[in-house]
Amino acid sequence: MLLTALAGWGTIAVRGTHGTGGDAVGDHRGDGPPSVDLARAVAAYTARFSPDGGFRPPSRTERQTVADGVGLLLDHRREQAEQRLAEVDFTVRTLVDSGTGRRFAEVYDRVDQGPAPRGWGRVFVDLDHPVRWSVQVPHPVADENTELLGVRVLKGAPGGLLIIAGAHRKSGEGNAADVAHRRDTVFHAVCAELVRRRVAGIQLHGFAQDSAPRYDVIASAGAGTAGRPAGRRLADALRARDFAVCRTWARTCPLSGRDNEQGRAAAADGIPFLHVEFAPGPRADSPRAARVAEAVSVVTRRWAEGVLAG
Repeated sequence: MLLTALAGWGTIAVRGTHGTGGDAVGDHRGDGPPSVDLARAVAAYTARFSPDGGFRPPSRTERQTVADGVGLLLDHRREQAEQRLAEVDFTVRTLVDSGTGRRFAEVYDRVDQGPAPRGWGRVFVDLDHPVRWSVQVPHPVADENTELLGVRVLKGAPGGLLIIAGAHRKSGEGNAADVAHRRDTVFHAVCAELVRRRVAGIQLHGFAQDSAPRYDVIASAGAGTAGRPAGRRLADALRARDFAVCRTWARTCPLSGRDNEQGRAAAADGIPFLHVEFAPGPRADSPRAARVAEAVSVVTRRWAEGVLAG
């Protein structure tokens, strides 16, 4: 069974072997890691998210502890990672995606299995390749189907890490759970750790069709310019697959993502970052979502090879 993870911080999955947790959909045969359909597992995890759902802001120590644990996993120091994560009631398990046969490690929040989830999030990490890129989902459920699109993107290229916020963006008080616009969340702490390690990132969002009726996708490099070569490559790949793309570096587009906090952190260190908004169709329609993931893989496969310049 898939484990439940950080509700508002993000989820971390890493390839390897370990026990099982609470809300997964899959098989566990023999002594190896369980076989899980990642898309179904993520859908089960996020199905509980709602605007009035639970969310408790993490302390500085709590969010840094999770980020440290993820860093230790990326350094292949699993035992130390588990010890560090246990300080804040997080843990790790290994699973195999039933669709691809690929192994991932998942970091999840044990508290999410109880009556008062904290909403800190969940992370999935490729264990068979060096992690060189991330796909980030800051508004699961609120930006409908971006969490499932994130799974497609993760499976589209090796060396990826998927981080999903652990609560609906309207949970908690004010914008406390809107992780794309705050730096005091587990989600941001993990993304900042990835920037420190020079890991490129693509963040997935959704917009209402009437916000940009002429477009299917709004592509942006966020607050910086390091992601522009990759953005151009992505926009070309999307256009080749019959999507209408507004390129924020070439014209005025709504929802440019320049105030995105993870994008600002990446820009400060010159790390490629893409902020990509999708209309409902490319997120909800399965064949179109598959074409989106194919287009994104044109970029993520280059990142996986260590080519950050585009």
